[in-house]
Amino acid sequence: MSISIEILPMTRAAPPHRRRASVPPVDPDQFMPTPEHPVRAKSRKLKAATSIDPHQHPWAQLAFSMTGVIRVQAGRGSYIVPPSRAVWIPPGVEHVVSVVEDAELRAVYLFQDEDHCGPDGPAPPDSPWRECRVLEVSNLMRELVLQLTVEPGERPPSDREYHLSMLVLDELRHAKSIPLGVDLPHDKRLLALCESVIDDPSRWRTLDEWAGSTGASPRTIARLFRSELGTTFLQWRQQVLLSKALAMAAHKVPMAVISAELGYASASAFTAMVRRSVGAPPSRFFT
Repeated sequence: MSISIEILPMTRAAPPHRRRASVPPVDPDQFMPTPEHPVRAKSRKLKAATSIDPHQHPWAQLAFSMTGVIRVQAGRGSYIVPPSRAVWIPPGVEHVVSVVEDAELRAVYLFQDEDHCGPDGPAPPDSPWRECRVLEVSNLMRELVLQLTVEPGERPPSDREYHLSMLVLDELRHAKSIPLGVDLPHDKRLLALCESVIDDPSRWRTLDEWAGSTGASPRTIARLFRSELGTTFLQWRQQVLLSKALAMAAHKVPMAVISAELGYASASAFTAMVRRSVGAPPSRFFT
């Protein structure tokens, strides 16, 4: 089930008359990684309100935005990606890339087979590299990715390209995972409610308020959250708020304005929520 979430900045939003354009991916097979060339890179510049058609491939991918903000919908999650973040997408996972603002994209492809999972070799079934997740991008990782060759076609890597690739893999091993992303359920009843919260996350602050607006009982909705998403309504809503805040912060919106627009009584209350969720203050997490 492929679902796209629209998580746009609450200020400076795209004009309502702008239609979202959909474009096909640039032939991924021209950038296919191999055991001899295990790391390949691809570059693409896209305008805001453009989406790359849903696609998948038998290798892993790191989705970067060198400039601008993108949204990656992969599997059952949706992730906002500013230049300080990247999304890890395992092999075989269908994904869609949508451009929130004009962006220069980098796709870094990694060779994977039954003996490889992530930047290293074999990994257990519960390895975090088998799931989509957001990773922090160090300054070194960013520069290494920029130095990778983005030319298509099969070719042996140069010595420089090989050493750059090995450094990329080493940085990837040390990349910090960021608990950021919005999961969506399969249940159609819960899906409609989740999408309404994503559209306006400050409208309902408690499960009782949300349930009262739909006629469903809080117990029923709480049960669906546990069975479908393995979390509570408040925990899930916090992820929606973080995604909204990250998109706004990428547009240099002040933290005081972000906290007010997301329904927090004060900037300190918003700061406390961010610390609880990601273990860092907004000043560091949204930089």
